[in-house]
Amino acid sequence: MIKAIFFDIDGTLIPFGTRKLPESTYNSLLKIKEETGIHIIIATGKSLASVLKQDLMRIPFDGFLTLNGQLCYDKDFRMNFVYPIIPEEMDVLKNIFNDHKIPFILIGEFSKYINFMNEKMLYHLEESNDVIPDVGEYRGERIYQITAAVTPRQREILESTMDYCQITAWSEDTIDIFCRGGGKSNAVKNLLRIYNLKPEEIMAFGDSENDIGMLKYAGIGVAMGNASDNVKAVSDYITDTVDNDGIEKALKHFNII
Repeated sequence: MIKAIFFDIDGTLIPFGTRKLPESTYNSLLKIKEETGIHIIIATGKSLASVLKQDLMRIPFDGFLTLNGQLCYDKDFRMNFVYPIIPEEMDVLKNIFNDHKIPFILIGEFSKYINFMNEKMLYHLEESNDVIPDVGEYRGERIYQITAAVTPRQREILESTMDYCQITAWSEDTIDIFCRGGGKSNAVKNLLRIYNLKPEEIMAFGDSENDIGMLKYAGIGVAMGNASDNVKAVSDYITDTVDNDGIEKALKHFNII
């Protein structure tokens, strides 16, 4: 029996390039809340500030795993657990930030800023309805995630440079960097301890590389029809696309609604 469902946002709940939940998705989430007693939880690479600006906030979610699970909150936005990038790794990443060769967005609990903006980064931020950060300087504050627009070669260089962080992608050339051992799947595991749930009692929806660990860990991992091939390959079920009632169709397939 499914007792909790985790949802990515971009490309899963909300189509890229739009700002609204599909009506079928909105109605399906309300049915879960009003008729089933199943917990519904956001699991996203976005910051809480970005999540709060989304159309999905019309739904009373039970929790928010933000920044790929590096900062996690309950339904009342009280923090449950945090995973910052350690200072030793930030010393390395700070040099990359200051080189101004790769657009780097540094994300703290309440701050978000970039070293410089280029067209590629601006495009991806607008496509995902994200907050456009101001240009700023790193002054030693605690950072939980870094978002960057990179080429495949730049990603390889970053991966070889870092000892304590890992990389995951949410688009073809946009990545998130966070502490090694973190990610959505780790946050889901910690939340299950709080709810006293087992992996087989949860369901997860996603479409991008940063959802793979979560989909593999969940009892039922659902890939959207618009998901990348590597996401579909690890999923238990592939539903329709986000803008063709994919959420509703999967929930009906598994008799959730």
